[in-house]
Amino acid sequence: MSVFPIADIEVTDAGWVPEYATNVHNLDKKHGGKYLPRSGNIETLEGSDKDSTLIAILEFPTREALNNFVADPEYAPFGQARQAGSVSNYHVIDDTDIAGAIPYLKAG
Repeated sequence: MSVFPIADIEVTDAGWVPEYATNVHNLDKKHGGKYLPRSGNIETLEGSDKDSTLIAILEFPTREALNNFVADPEYAPFGQARQAGSVSNYHVIDDTDIAGAIPYLKAG
């Protein structure tokens, strides 16, 4: 089952960004991941605005592949640099469609 990490980032020190962007794309690929949208063009349609600089959605073929990417020792210095230079919120969802599984949300 595919999983989709969603990264909601507020960059506080952009020094990490060039190296991260240059290297992490290949590490994602190494584990079967691919970027879907990766954009700073963020418009809030509902709710309160956040201080997000970038939102990225990735796709990995399995949760295990995502876990392997996150645990990859090659990724560690890039992840640490991102954490030090940003406020990062990461979420992951799978491709389960709950429509039809709960009474008020019909399938189809």
